[in-house]
Amino acid sequence: MSESATRSMAKMFQMMSQMVEAEKDHLSELDGAIGDGDHGITMSIGFLAINAELAKLDLDRASLSDVMSTAATGFLNAVGASTGPLYATGFRRAAKALAGRTTLDLAACTDMIEAISAGIRERGKGQRGDKTMVDVWLPAADAAANALAEDKPADAFWRDVVESADNGASATRSMIATKGRAARVRERSLGHIDPGAASASLLIRVMAEALQADRER
Repeated sequence: MSESATRSMAKMFQMMSQMVEAEKDHLSELDGAIGDGDHGITMSIGFLAINAELAKLDLDRASLSDVMSTAATGFLNAVGASTGPLYATGFRRAAKALAGRTTLDLAACTDMIEAISAGIRERGKGQRGDKTMVDVWLPAADAAANALAEDKPADAFWRDVVESADNGASATRSMIATKGRAARVRERSLGHIDPGAASASLLIRVMAEALQADRER
């Protein structure tokens, strides 16, 4: 098993946690407009738990699938709200997609993003336009698949993925929520960015930074 690949993935989760801590208050403010106002706190708890569990792994022996499975378990055990099962399912799907993989090449990254997207969508029974994180993960997965099919280099690949994620998050501002707690306010959700979409776009940006930096080392 590639030590650099497993350590890169573990580092990715550390960077995600750091990002969430930095953006925690902002994410909760977004959630306060259309939800319970605790999204930043929830994400913080979840990613701190992921890294606590990953710290117990022997990364010299662990596989990419092991790292992702550990992340899924850590997040779910710490976060009981809807976000917990959604990301846990996505990470578990990604663990299956990465089974037997020893490198984080663009094909593996595409499979990982598509698996996370599919897991979140199926667990939440959501679709584009519902004003959720699905509006970010699905476009990001499509962008990854298209960039891979077009044989784009890593920098262009990740640029497409991040741009699609950012555009997806911004697009939720013009949507009316039909899923989750925000659905309770219906039309009053119009004009607000969905907090789950906002955090998803940030996670994908960190993923790009971490995994592209790994390829450049």
